[in-house]
Amino acid sequence: MPPAMGTGNAPHVMLLNWRDTRHPQGGGSERYVEHVAFGLAERGYRVTVCCSAYEGAAADETVRGVRFRRRGNDLTVYWYTLLRLLAGPRPDLVVDVQNGLPFFSRLVTRCPVVVLVHHLHREQWCIVFGRLVGRVGWWIESWLAPRVYRRCQYVTVSRATRAGLAGLGVDPARTLVAHNGLDTPPPVAARRSPTPLLVAVSRLAPHKQLEHAIDAVAELRPRWPDLRLEIVGQGPWLTPLLAHARERGVADAVTLHGWLSEQAKHEVLARAWVHLCPSVKEGWGIVVMEAAAHGVPTVAYASAGGVAESVRHRETGLLADSPADLVAAVRELVADEGLRTAMGAACVAHATDHDWESTVGAFDALAARLLGTAPRGRPAVPRHPA
Repeated sequence: MPPAMGTGNAPHVMLLNWRDTRHPQGGGSERYVEHVAFGLAERGYRVTVCCSAYEGAAADETVRGVRFRRRGNDLTVYWYTLLRLLAGPRPDLVVDVQNGLPFFSRLVTRCPVVVLVHHLHREQWCIVFGRLVGRVGWWIESWLAPRVYRRCQYVTVSRATRAGLAGLGVDPARTLVAHNGLDTPPPVAARRSPTPLLVAVSRLAPHKQLEHAIDAVAELRPRWPDLRLEIVGQGPWLTPLLAHARERGVADAVTLHGWLSEQAKHEVLARAWVHLCPSVKEGWGIVVMEAAAHGVPTVAYASAGGVAESVRHRETGLLADSPADLVAAVRELVADEGLRTAMGAACVAHATDHDWESTVGAFDALAARLLGTAPRGRPAVPRHPA
């Protein structure tokens, strides 16, 4: 079906995401979506982001040429969005962001639908919602959604997620890999800490497994009494993390900053020796690249999806196979200044190889193909093997 053009013949792209970056629980996936939205708007598309409401947020707002439409909460946003699609005016292209649950936009619109999947949530469903609800959620994500979107184009941020989708029956030939970009880090005044400093930047949630970072402090502190951990981020898991630090006897060595401005966050990263990302699963891990930009290697789990690509094992960080292995990896990096220095240099080179312009260009080219039009910006130049 040819696109329904609006003012100036600009295609209307509607992105469906349960949150935006200013939501109290917004994170890396929201940053990705908004970079794509702003980039497409700069290239001349009409862009709308439909997401959930939250205290203090305007129901309708235009930022950098992108209209934000905020309705409902994390659950009812799905219903409000489907009603919006039914009521019109209809978009020319829908990007349905599947954060565990898709919006099922394919059922109510006839325009092309792109499904954006950062990572699969097999383990997270039960961790967050318990076994019963978790099994239902995983059934929707792993069985129902691939069938509803069986003719749709997919986009994901890592080859690991593309492989995971293939295991659910999504043909890799219709899954585009468009990596996260990286914002240019701001200039910082901070210098590397003179004493061992671990940093974790993450939303505070059970599946982020920040307890493992606290455990690393408890295990290594006898050898390095001045070892510290600073955690940056907010979320519902603050109280359990504080309790865990007390139980492990390292409450005085663990600082939970809560939310920090971008500048303050980068100041913390710039002081770190090692960045920890012990999450169960990540689509890519934007903060891994932010740490890398400051020459800070990351320790993460090899089984955590996209971080096995954003972290190059033994080059820009270490990938662990178990909690004990994670502690051993941190021990190795803290003990070996030469290794940290070498990895730090590789980290900076790795970080400079990622930019949002390439990500937006990939979406622009995809939209043009699906709509039968020409790309509205510079052609996308693939910088990483898909």
